Amino acid sequence: MATGDETGDGSGVRRLGWRAAFQRYLPDVVYGANDGAITTFAVVAGVTGADLSLHIVLILGLANLLADGFSMGASNYLAMRSRGEGQHLLNRSTAARHGLATFVSFVVVGAIPLIGYMLPGPQGQRFPVAILFTLCSLYGVGAARSYFTGRSWWRSGLEMVVVGALAAGVAYGVGALLAAWLGGQTP
Repeated sequence: MATGDETGDGSGVRRLGWRAAFQRYLPDVVYGANDGAITTFAVVAGVTGADLSLHIVLILGLANLLADGFSMGASNYLAMRSRGEGQHLLNRSTAARHGLATFVSFVVVGAIPLIGYMLPGPQGQRFPVAILFTLCSLYGVGAARSYFTGRSWWRSGLEMVVVGALAAGVAYGVGALLAAWLGGQTP
């Protein structure tokens, strides 16, 4: 069983070991996970800042999660194909795997901010739980990234947390500002 770089299986096709395969798709996974957590949490924060209902948080959060995840994966596929066509090196299957890695990481990590709204509990505790889960997931993805990049794990985790917190702060502030500007009236 391979755990390193490439190994042959006798079929003339080179297979990557798990570490090399993950390293190859690491940019796609980090990009998808980071954007999934941040954009989904930004929707949650914006809706919470506007003081809208639990149902609105879940509807907008899930719609964003799936539509944006698909868009990210498809966009990565198209970008990889564009690069590959210029260099005549990248086939559709390879581009599709990169797109799929982006989509899966976007949806899996992007669903984490919604968990606090899906679990039973007091309404006032849902947003703090979503914050905690999101920050932990961002930190975890950032720290895991260091395993392959050689950078400091705590610095890599903190870097992703800072970017996510800034995006969430903007979304929450815009939601609160618009709710106040519209007089707190929701359709």
